[in-house]
Amino acid sequence: MQYRKDRYGEEISVLGYGCMRFTKKGGSIDLDKAEQEILRAVEAGVNYFDTAYIYPGSEKALGQILEKNGLRSRVKIATKLPQYLISKAGAVDRYFDEQLERLKTDYVDYYLMHMLTDVASWKKLCSMGIEDWIRRQKEAGRIRNIGFSFHGNTEMFLEILNAYDWDFCQIQYNYMDEFSQAGRRGLETAAERGIPVIIMEPLRGGKLVNMLPKEAEALIQEKGQGRSAAEIALRWLWDQPGVTCVLSGMNSFEMVDENCRIASEAEAGMMSDADHAFVQQLKQAIQSGVKIGCTECRYCMPCPRGVDIPGVFRCYNRMWTESKIAGRQEYTQTIAMRKQPGLPSQCVACGKCESHCPQHLPIIRLLKEAERKLTPLPYRVGLAVARRFLMRGTE
Repeated sequence: MQYRKDRYGEEISVLGYGCMRFTKKGGSIDLDKAEQEILRAVEAGVNYFDTAYIYPGSEKALGQILEKNGLRSRVKIATKLPQYLISKAGAVDRYFDEQLERLKTDYVDYYLMHMLTDVASWKKLCSMGIEDWIRRQKEAGRIRNIGFSFHGNTEMFLEILNAYDWDFCQIQYNYMDEFSQAGRRGLETAAERGIPVIIMEPLRGGKLVNMLPKEAEALIQEKGQGRSAAEIALRWLWDQPGVTCVLSGMNSFEMVDENCRIASEAEAGMMSDADHAFVQQLKQAIQSGVKIGCTECRYCMPCPRGVDIPGVFRCYNRMWTESKIAGRQEYTQTIAMRKQPGLPSQCVACGKCESHCPQHLPIIRLLKEAERKLTPLPYRVGLAVARRFLMRGTE
């Protein structure tokens, strides 16, 4: 495992464990499976574990696993304050105390203001005394580093970066988002100031591995030098010295082993000019296939009307990256034929999803577009008949 240093000289593994996507079993986290995967990662040298208050069951699972195996002193925990739920100063203590209890610890190594999208969110917290609260927590040793996670444009990222003396930050960044969100400019500005940058969505929620268009897959096969799509994406990130740690939502031994192997070889400047040219070709091939840049982060969920927004977009994209049949087949199985369907037609355009989308997607318009393509009239009639037949006796 390779390591890079935080603002105070502490070593952070270049590969971090993203705890949002632990495997579920019966609606809850499969604790035994998550434990074995975490143990495997720790033994390979991973020491940075990222969770959040709103990840269902994640903080509690991580805390139980670390306590059971006596790992707290060997790892660094990063978790996040749900600042968008804060309406009064006292709530900050309540959330933080609950997080410490869930995590079975008396301190957090890296604490983030979760999902800042504009400087107004930070100013709102400041008006409730967050700066003094942070100072007191750091003096008491309950928080060791303070930062923020960001979804927004580059200019707003820079404003937030300038608004406080941050210890670190977390951004969405990958070769497809090089010039969107905080982007390369944001990354390099933070690095110039000595602020460590943690990377989320390095594979766009798996899209840069599992939903590549056929042209991109063929390009990797032909010119990828035997590297997987995941390895190409991760190497592109670790090639940049401003990248401190890359988070991966690992939920299998295979993912842990592969990512740890790649991380053990990660060095800034390791990519050649030919490697960079290849990534540019790959980007062009991907951009020709994907219709909607949804990462399935699920910040838009739950929809008040039950629309499975990420699921609809996944099926729609599959129509273009694979085939219309494949997209519609998945839509039928995963969206339309559920007892409680997540149909785009259920949308009433309330706008809640768009206000929470980190990608700033025009979700309402895109749902209508996806519905037209996924369910042309004859197909829609067939689905209605099939639902009526298959759902008999289930109400």
